[in-house]
Amino acid sequence: MSTSSRTAAAVVTVLFVTGLLVSAASAAVSVPRMFTDGAVLQQGMPVPVWGKAAPGEKVTVSFAGQQKSATADADGKWRVTLDALAASKDPRELTVAATNTITVKDVLVGEVWICSGQSNMAMTVGGCLNAAAEIAAAKDTPLIRQFAVPRLDATRPQSDVNARWTAAAPETVAGFTAAGYFFARELNRTLDVPVGIINTSWGGTRIEPWTCPEGFRAVPELKDIRDTVDGWDPRTDIGRKKLTDYFAALKVWIPTAEAALAAGKAIPDAPAEPAPVPGNSIPTRLFNGMVAPLIPFAIRGAIWYQGEANGNEGVTYYHKLRALITGWRQLWGQGDFAFGIVQLPNFTPPTPDAPAGGGGWARIREAQVQALAIPNTGLACVIDVGETGDIHPKNKQDVGKRLALWALAKTYGKPVVFSGPMYKSMAVEGDKVRITFDFAAAGLMIADKKGLDPVQPTPGAKLKWIAIADEDKVWHWADAAIDGSTLLVSSPKVAKPVAVRYAYTTNPEGPKLYGKDGLPAFPFRTDEW
Repeated sequence: MSTSSRTAAAVVTVLFVTGLLVSAASAAVSVPRMFTDGAVLQQGMPVPVWGKAAPGEKVTVSFAGQQKSATADADGKWRVTLDALAASKDPRELTVAATNTITVKDVLVGEVWICSGQSNMAMTVGGCLNAAAEIAAAKDTPLIRQFAVPRLDATRPQSDVNARWTAAAPETVAGFTAAGYFFARELNRTLDVPVGIINTSWGGTRIEPWTCPEGFRAVPELKDIRDTVDGWDPRTDIGRKKLTDYFAALKVWIPTAEAALAAGKAIPDAPAEPAPVPGNSIPTRLFNGMVAPLIPFAIRGAIWYQGEANGNEGVTYYHKLRALITGWRQLWGQGDFAFGIVQLPNFTPPTPDAPAGGGGWARIREAQVQALAIPNTGLACVIDVGETGDIHPKNKQDVGKRLALWALAKTYGKPVVFSGPMYKSMAVEGDKVRITFDFAAAGLMIADKKGLDPVQPTPGAKLKWIAIADEDKVWHWADAAIDGSTLLVSSPKVAKPVAVRYAYTTNPEGPKLYGKDGLPAFPFRTDEW
């Protein structure tokens, strides 16, 4: 027998034995690690439970007085759906029984939210303001639990992740996502139910790798990305064509490689498979490794803190948000679940010599406002809690609280103020422009915020970062007078104003415009230049 024949025979033997071992192992019923001790299940909606077993095996899931059964299909996959569950702080057991039995202990029922994005979502409680006190206070929040997804970029959707549920406590909470934890704390305090946060975040990542192929396909404006992703997918025409060509090239390569091996020569490189290259910036790869394994775990919604890595984008980022949200919702199959977005905070040295603004993160914040056109989305304005010299501002308490105000109002129907003033319309009144706002019924004020202290009005302060332009489209810093819930904007340099911009810059430093309820006004511009 030739060397190459012996090698081939050995490979076949190994594959055969390995296959037997895998087959034997797969006979044991299993569930993803989402269903491990300490899990929080979503209240008030059907709850899928799924896993693997031997093909044809009957699997029975028991929890909270319910018993549901399913039979594993030809691939060994099974799934049951529990009826809607009532919230419960009492730890109970969930059992999955087939030829073997799995017992999941200490299971609670409450609210479950995905927490995703880049480093400002990944930033932990241990790195935030007042960390020592916050860590100590976690003794009062044992009903908040985190499932921290490990960082993994993958070529294809994964079915599980190596993670576990962890209850908040002084010994553990330092490693929780800070924005997610403070969001969960507000929900827990107000709703008085357990809250599970699924932390799937990775610093420095763009939005594209978090997006699934279905999302890109749903947004015509992202055709270039869609075509690239489809080239990796055997379910598409372009993907099948590329894979067909790859297999043809592989068939040519194999005898050449075998001949080289038999002659003791270097084996030529194999043809490259049509698949995304490794890396956490490649479209779909983080979705495959860090989101796909979570589906279809029942959730109430998601919060998203990302955009820094896509800085300087404008409307394109809005289209990418559409793709992200639409794709996740489609695959989860829960309809238009709630999706909260953190608008990027103030950052970098201010630019007082540029009244036109528009640089840095100004346009991406605008794109985040545009995303409110997507059903059941919300936006937390945090242009007053950033830091000039740190892209990772340490005040995550206000970030989490403002996201929670939106969720409490729009998802849970609580009577709370959830938004600062948002530009509605403008009207020219001689040499002035009157700006009207939504979410300003209580009136406007100029105020400032320092650290974790409450917002403080600054009587007599001049509103900065507001500019006005004539038909010549030249911008000048303006004066702004509060008139009830509207703003009158003018400049001695502009006789016939046509447009206004406010905080349309990366760092609108200093006192800002707020609603009297204490939430900051969103940056805006009235023009489309």
